[in-house]
Order: sequence, then C-alpha cells, then structure tokens
Amino acid sequence: MPNSSFPYDASSEQAFKSNPAIRLYGNRYSTDQTSSELLGEFLLIVTSLKEIDGKDVTSAFPSLDYIRTWENSKLYYSPKVRLNLKLFAFLGASRLDSRHITHREHYTYLTQELKNRIKTDGGNKAQIVKTLENLLLGFQGAGTGRTWCAQSFIPIGRGLTSGEAIWNETKAKSHNAESWSYVLDNARLYFSLNKHRFLARGGELLYLQICNAFKQDPDTIRSWAEEANLGFFSDELEPVKLINKLEKGIDKFFGACPKFIDDLAEFIDQKIDPETAAKTDMQDHQPRFVEAGWCNSATWQEGYLLAVEMSRILESGLDVMDSVYYLETLFMLHTLRNLIMQSVRSLNEGISNWPGYYIAINRPDEENGTLKRISHQSLKNIEKTIYKAIRTQMQGDGFLQDEKILKEADTRSGHKFFLKMAKQAGLVIPKRGSWARFVLTPQILRVLVTITVPQQGRITYETFKNLIRARWGMVFDEAGYGECCDWLEEQRIYLSSDTDAWLLDMLAESGLLMQLSDSCALVLHPNQVSDGAES
Repeated sequence: MPNSSFPYDASSEQAFKSNPAIRLYGNRYSTDQTSSELLGEFLLIVTSLKEIDGKDVTSAFPSLDYIRTWENSKLYYSPKVRLNLKLFAFLGASRLDSRHITHREHYTYLTQELKNRIKTDGGNKAQIVKTLENLLLGFQGAGTGRTWCAQSFIPIGRGLTSGEAIWNETKAKSHNAESWSYVLDNARLYFSLNKHRFLARGGELLYLQICNAFKQDPDTIRSWAEEANLGFFSDELEPVKLINKLEKGIDKFFGACPKFIDDLAEFIDQKIDPETAAKTDMQDHQPRFVEAGWCNSATWQEGYLLAVEMSRILESGLDVMDSVYYLETLFMLHTLRNLIMQSVRSLNEGISNWPGYYIAINRPDEENGTLKRISHQSLKNIEKTIYKAIRTQMQGDGFLQDEKILKEADTRSGHKFFLKMAKQAGLVIPKRGSWARFVLTPQILRVLVTITVPQQGRITYETFKNLIRARWGMVFDEAGYGECCDWLEEQRIYLSSDTDAWLLDMLAESGLLMQLSDSCALVLHPNQVSDGAES
C-alpha cells in the first residue's frame, strides 16, 4: 500500500528513500532508545514551545481546529538542554574519564554560587548543596554509564524534561578548550544537540500519531471504534473532548510533582548561570528549534487508541511515579502494537478483521506443551509479518534490494527490535534461549486493567477479555486460542474450558477480581479496589 506521511510529504527525505522501516512506520523507532527515553522525548515535546507553519503552540497539543487544518507543514519544537542541571546532578556519578576539566571547573562554580545564595542559621552549606545534588540524582532516568550530559531525568516535572546533548570528546581533544566560557562560545563544536542518538525520535513519532489521529473525521473515528468493538466511552468518541481530557491529564500529571523540585531545577539551570542556558537553548537570540520527523498517515487508529489509553492513565489517580511507570509500559506495548498493525496493513492493503493479529498469552510457569507451542508460533508469525512487510518497502522504482539495508532495518526498527522490546517489557520470555513465547507479568496486567476498566468501576471478566483482544490482539482462553490457530492456518486443537484459569488467579492475587459465582466474575479498576471489593 502507498505510504503517505503526516504532517508533511516526506517522500523526498533521504531517510524515507533509504530506509524501508522508516518508510513503513515513520521517522523513527530505534533499538537505542530506552522506554524511559521514549516517554521522556514525548513529554519533552509536550512541554516545549512548538512551531507549526510559523505559528507558536504553547499547549501540550495544538488546538483541534488547528490540527484539522494542519497541511504539509513540519513540526518544530524548542527543547531546553538543561546543561547546568545535568552537570550539577550527574557529574559526580559519571565516569571519571568522561569529566573534562572544563566540566569540573564549571561544576565547582555552580556549587559555589549555590552556597553563596543559601541562607541558613549556622547550617553546613556544603552539606546542604550535597543533599540537593543527591536529591536530583535520585531522579536519574536513562543513560547511567554515559557522559553526564547524555543522561536524562525521570520526567516527573516540567523542569526535569531535557533535550539530548552529547559531548564531542574527539573534537574536545583536537580543539583544546581552556574554559567553560570558551566551550559555550563554541557550543555547536563541543556539544551535539540534534543527533537523535538516544532521544531517537520515537517520542516524536508517538506524538505525531496522536496529532494525526485527531485530524481524522469524527464520523470515521466513531464508525471504526464501533465496528472494532473497542468499547470507548461516549466522550472518548468525540475528539474535542478527548484532546481536552489529555491536556487536563498532562497538567494534572505535572502538577503532582512537588513544586519545590521544579523550582530547584529551574533555579540551578536558569538562575545561577543564565549564560549557559541562553547559549544552548537560544540561537541568534531566538528559541533554538528542532525539526521533528513524521509518522505514517495510516497509523491514526493506533494513535487514537494511544490517546484514549494515555488519558485513562492520567485521570486514574495514580501518584506521579506510578504514572511514569504505567506510561512507560503503555508506550512500550503501543510501540509493539503499532509495529504489528502497520505491518499487517502493508501486507493486506488494510486491516479487514480487526486488529489483524493474535498474541497467544501463556501463564509464565506454563507446563502445557501445546499452549506453549501456540504462543511461540504466534510470536514467530508476528516476527515473520514484520519481516515481510519491511521487504515490501523495497519494491518499486528507485529501491534496491540491498541486504545490508534490510538487515539494519530488521535490527533497529523491525522484527528484531520488536522481540527486544517485547522482552524488555516482560511480554516475552525467556530473555535468552529458544522457544520464546508471550506471557503476562502482574505489572503489565495492572496497566491493562487500568486502561480497560472504567475508573471507579468494574466490568465482567468476559468483557475484559474481549476488550483486550480487540485493542491488543491478546487471547487467553479456549475460544481465543482457536481464533489464533485459524490465523496461523493451523487446525484447531481441543483445549479445556479452564485454559485461562491462571488469568483469574493473577487478577485475584492483584486484588482486581470480584468472584460473584463459579461462572461470573468482575474485574475491578485499581481505584475501586481501594474502596474494598465488598462495596
């Protein structure tokens, strides 16, 4: 099927022409980007000043009216690098050989300036500074082992979202820098701020998928959701209400971060030494903008699902750290879903039987060889689907069947990337060894319940399974395994009616199940559990 892109026609871009995975999925997924950085990059765009067709966007997303008229214009955003903040928090925990003399000198300057501004009645200022440093180090996210500036914070507050910065060690050796001021005057030489090595555009891709989803006709969205039996609430079927819920949910998420943390981060990064922030966040006295990539226009359905699921997490009443964990898990699962669904679309000219694939879930300690084999085969079939879909992108004029390019695409954004992320998420075991298969962890199950069951509510166990199948392709019971066998083009196998008994047990152990009788059970939203199952 043809590949149209959003928010602009990317067909002339070198990445589009040279990389089949980018043509298929968008620019881009990368095996180098951790789940923490996937979420961090998404929230970085959300919190940054954005520009579309010369117009500033200060909210998390453009207005719905603006999105619907958004045509063939790139998205730009202005990320704050936060070099002072990273240096203060991470230098002491970074490798000794990565600490350039100018880094150490500026760290000393920052700590001394902070001491000078602390007012205390006889307290030890050096100890206070060290306590603040350790506090911020406690929010260290991805990048342990990298140079301090290439690390990131857990994005629990607006002041902790930061752009990518990579210290160019080779250039630093060949162009000896004698002071931090000299480094800043030549910041583009000593720091790379737009390589997208770790913030590798995956967060951009998910952000654009959501924007693309809101661009669709509301009647088209409603028709698709009802035909696919996705079980959305009435306000989720109205894009104007859903985008407002997302905006409010994001504000609530960042509002849950203690104000002291944001104020401290802002003070260290912007107030103690304004020059560093000005020379890295600005360019020619104007905000420095980064050009975002693009997504495949056909992926709007996954984008809409992500918007619904994200809004449900944000309004579920979780504390800020749990919200981060749930969102990271959701983003990993969504990435896997997007890889499968877009591959199915590419091979079949669309998705005729939603969602177009099956994930046969086993219990982690499953002993039944038949169930393990079906799960393993569903995984192999998904890998094969992604493998074949990428190769369809090499057909046509101007695309050569280059095995090196294909292997790179398989590893970085294709079926090998899928398997790696599925294992990282805990959805596939074992992490090493043969006969890999799909399983559920209690953590994944809790996220699925949170984004499926109405807040402060409950649904029947059968409804829960049906919704999980519709939204994720996951099957657990005799009927689901039968449908999976049909998809695998294998003969159906007789299975007992209690094939999914382990799922009931896992829900019960998590406190998410109310057993009404032997034949009827209710799945509870985690918020409902806190009120007591008897209520």
